[in-house]
Amino acid sequence: QKSTKGSVVLGYVFRHLNLVEIDYFGLRYCDRSHQTYWLDPAKTLSEHKELINTGPPYTLYFGIKFYAEDPCKLKEEITRYQFFLQVKQDVLQGRLPCPANTAAQLGAYIIQSELGDYDPYKHTAGYVSEYRFVPDQKEELEDAIERIHKTLIVTTPVSETNYLGVAKSLEMYGVDLHPVYGENKSEYFLGLTPVGVVVYKNKKQVGKYFWPRITKVHFKETQFELRVLGKDCNETSFFFEARNKITCKNLWKCCVEHHTFFRVPENESNSLPRKFSKFGSIGYKHRYSGRTSLQMTRDPSVQLPRHDQCIERSRSKTYPKRTQQTGSKNMSQITLNRENEGTTKIIAPSPVKRY
Repeated sequence: QKSTKGSVVLGYVFRHLNLVEIDYFGLRYCDRSHQTYWLDPAKTLSEHKELINTGPPYTLYFGIKFYAEDPCKLKEEITRYQFFLQVKQDVLQGRLPCPANTAAQLGAYIIQSELGDYDPYKHTAGYVSEYRFVPDQKEELEDAIERIHKTLIVTTPVSETNYLGVAKSLEMYGVDLHPVYGENKSEYFLGLTPVGVVVYKNKKQVGKYFWPRITKVHFKETQFELRVLGKDCNETSFFFEARNKITCKNLWKCCVEHHTFFRVPENESNSLPRKFSKFGSIGYKHRYSGRTSLQMTRDPSVQLPRHDQCIERSRSKTYPKRTQQTGSKNMSQITLNRENEGTTKIIAPSPVKRY
C-alpha cells in the first residue's frame, strides 16, 4: 500500500534474504530523469514523490548503502556474500576501476567461487571467457585469470572474502559519487566514503575531509556547503553548486547519513573539541535513524554469526566461449553484455548511477 512505511518494505526484503546485519543495506530507486534515491524507512511510499511518479509498477533495487571499511570483518558469511555480489557488480559496470593485475586476481577469485579448484578435464580452453569481470574485457585478462585460478585451492566463502580483501584497497571502493560544480562552472565530484568526503576533479583527488573534522553540511536551493575544521581549529567553508534543488537536497541527505553511520562517539575521540564534534545543528528535519557502524559491531543483543546457516548462492550469467578464428591466432570478439546481472532477482545488488 502507498501508506506503507519504507521500514516495512525493507523488513520484508531483509527477512527474505535472511540478513541480520541490515543497516549496511537499503533499497534504491530512480526517478524519471534517472537520478537515484534511497528509500527512507521513516516515510511512507506515497511520501517518496520521485518514486510514485514512475509507476505503477514501482521498481526498487536492493544493494549496499554504506560500504563497510573492512568488509572482511563483517560477522556473517551471508552479509559478506551480499557485499561480494555488490562489489563484483561495481567492478563489472566500471564504478570500481582497477588495474589489470588486480582485475586478474579478482577474476580468479570469482572463478574459484563459481567453479571450485581448477580441473583440466572440466575446465577446457576458453572456460574463463564464459564469464564477465570488467567492462571491455580482453582475452589477455582471461588468460591471466586462468593462470591464477590454477594456483588456487580454497572454498567458495574464502574466495569471496579474499575478493573483498583485495577490492577494499582500491581507491574508489565504497565511494558514493555526486556531481557538482565549483568556481567558473568547473565540474567536480563529491565522493562520500566510510572515512569522509573526497573531492575529485578530472578523475583526480583534489581534497579529502575526514568526518570528525566536518562540522556542518548545509544546502540552500542549489548551493551545498561543507564546513571543515582545520588543524588550527579555524573553520573553512567550501561551496559547490548542484544541478538543481532536488539533487542538492539528496546530496545533503546522503552526507548526513554517511556522517552519522560512520562517526566516532565523542568519548572515543579526543582529536576535536567537544563543541565541534556534534553534527546535528543543521536546521533540517532529516536524521539517520538506524544503527551506526560502531553500534553494529558492539551490539550484544544478537549473537553473530548464527549457527547452521544455509546460504543459497546464485550462479553468474554465462556467455559463449571465445572461438579461435581459422588460420589466425587472434580470437573473435564477443559482444559484452553489461546488463545488470539478476535484476529480476531480489538477491542482486542495486545498480548505481554512473556519471
